[in-house]
Amino acid sequence: MPYSSDLSSLRSVRGLGLALSLLLASFFIGSAQASTPRLDVHYVPTPHEVVARMLEMADVQPEDYVIDLGSGDGRIVIAAVRDRNVHRALGIDLDPERVSEARENARKEGVEDRAVFEQGDLFQKDFSDATVLTMYLLSSLNLRLKPMILERMAPGTRIVSHAFDMGEWVPDRHDEVGGRNIYLWIVPARVAGRWQIETSDGHALTLMLDQTYQHISGRALEDGVQSVLGDLALNGREIRFSVGPQRYVGIVDGDTIVGVQGAGSASNWSARRM
Repeated sequence: MPYSSDLSSLRSVRGLGLALSLLLASFFIGSAQASTPRLDVHYVPTPHEVVARMLEMADVQPEDYVIDLGSGDGRIVIAAVRDRNVHRALGIDLDPERVSEARENARKEGVEDRAVFEQGDLFQKDFSDATVLTMYLLSSLNLRLKPMILERMAPGTRIVSHAFDMGEWVPDRHDEVGGRNIYLWIVPARVAGRWQIETSDGHALTLMLDQTYQHISGRALEDGVQSVLGDLALNGREIRFSVGPQRYVGIVDGDTIVGVQGAGSASNWSARRM
C-alpha cells in the first residue's frame, strides 16, 4: 500500500509538470505570434485604369508627396512618379516579397530614385507628411486608419481609396471605373467652437460652429441678434459662409482664420477661436 500511494503521488506530480510545460509552451508560442505582424489583406492588384483615376481624382501634382498603404507591386507609386511627375512617392507593404517586386518594377521603369518602397506594418509607420494618401485595404483597416488620418494629417490632405469606404465619414467624391468604386476624402480643418470675427473697420461678430467631419453648421451673433449661417462649406483649410447678404471666404490656420478676398466676399477680415 505505501508503495502504491507513493507511485500515485509521483504520477500526479509528473502530470502536473507536463501540464505546466504545455501551458508555458503555449504562452511563448502565442506571444511570438502576437509580436509578429500578420498579413491582413491578400494581395489583389488595382487595375491600371483605376490607378489612373485615383491619381486624377486626387489631382496629384509634381510637388505632392504620395504615400500608398499596402503598395503591393508598386503600381500606384510608380504611376504617380511616371505619369504625374511627382518628386517623391513612397509605398509601404508588410510583405517583403511585394516590396522586392515593387523595387524591381520601379527600376524597370527608371523611377527608382523617386519611387521608394519600405517593408513594415503601416500602423507603425509615420505617413503624416503625405499630401496624397492612397490605399486598397479592407473596410476594417480603413476604419482603424480613420482616426489616425484625422488626427495626424494636415487639413487639405487628399485620401483616395479603391473599393472600400470609411464608414460614417462620407467621401467628398465618389466615382466608378469598370464597376469598381473609388472614394476621395479631403482632410478637414477643425473648426468647431466659438470664433470672433473682426473686420478692418472694427466691426465684430461671433460665430458658433458645429462640425461632423467636413460638414459644418452654425450661427452668428451680431449686435445681440442671432442668425443661422448660410452657404457653409469646408474644403480642407478653406471655409465659406454667409451672414445675411455678406459672404465670407477664409483659410483656417489652427485657431485663426485669415480672410480671402474674392468676388462678392468680404475683404480685410480675420477670426480667432475663443
